Amino acid sequence: MMMIIVLLVFILSLVSQGYSNSTSCMGRCVEKYDAQNLCHCNTKCQKFNDCCTDYSQQCTVMANSSIRASDSEIEALSEDLYVLDVNKATDAELVIDLQVQIPHSETSAKNDLSPLPLFKYVKEASLFSKPTFAAFIALLDNYQSKTGVSEHFSSEEVMEQENFIKECMKNTELGRKLYEFFHTKGFYSSWEEFLYDLKMMWFGLYSRSNGTMDSSGFEHIFAGEIKSGKVSGFHNWVRFYLLEKEGLLNYYSHSFDGPWVSYPDVLGMQFMWDSYYKQIGSTVIGCSPEFDLAIYTLCYITRPGKHCQLSLGGKRLTIQTYTWDKTTYGNGKKYIATAYPFLP
Repeated sequence: MMMIIVLLVFILSLVSQGYSNSTSCMGRCVEKYDAQNLCHCNTKCQKFNDCCTDYSQQCTVMANSSIRASDSEIEALSEDLYVLDVNKATDAELVIDLQVQIPHSETSAKNDLSPLPLFKYVKEASLFSKPTFAAFIALLDNYQSKTGVSEHFSSEEVMEQENFIKECMKNTELGRKLYEFFHTKGFYSSWEEFLYDLKMMWFGLYSRSNGTMDSSGFEHIFAGEIKSGKVSGFHNWVRFYLLEKEGLLNYYSHSFDGPWVSYPDVLGMQFMWDSYYKQIGSTVIGCSPEFDLAIYTLCYITRPGKHCQLSLGGKRLTIQTYTWDKTTYGNGKKYIATAYPFLP
């Protein structure tokens, strides 16, 4: 009896220290080597002939997302998402005034060539009352704009994060279509796993400056940050409009404009935010928050750190994503560092 108790205590101690007695690699890919594990799922296990039996199925394919999702499948899905973006702005709800376009070679000049705001008219009553827009806007006052200043979220703000993901993904046909694709391709086995990973990927904190927990993928891409005396990230049109409306952002010019004649469209803009300059802030104009979140998530999961080719209404759009490689979450998963659109 005493021997059994000692053995149970030993096993529990191993589990508490992170040892795995599982013989499957599910959820363990890219984990660090641990001699106590019964089998292994790291990149060297094949060399030492100690991989778990499902290593190839779970991890080799995971390491190369293009095997799971081809370029043509991603393009086809992006066309579906484009059609399903029923919450996007119409021409009657959004009017912009592009004014001056400049060549790429002049984007560093910091010249205010457009005397009027970019956004001429936004019908807030119809657009911003939609659940996904309202959930998105609720998040924007939760952040310190300058890197090096730690972020702290109240329980209410954490609920706002979860509500935004739920509204965008589970409560829209667009979001459900994205999950269905990931589920079919084996990226996620359940809604719970998918939503949790989105929360960590987008809202998990990491440090961009001085070791402070000062940044996240959502803050960088959607809200924008100030780092080293300039605007960093900032790729969302609603955020741009709200700051411009408050007089905190000054539109200078644009250096490229997408071929779309209705929304969503794509712009590369030059602007000053609170006395800090953004040389090229590329943004999908007029789309819904769920569309923004969906295309960046699609590209980050299937083409992390690479160019991701989309097709929207028969016209090509490229998304560039970058992984945050300094810290991880879960079993070695990487936070999203940035993502932005540009024209091929």
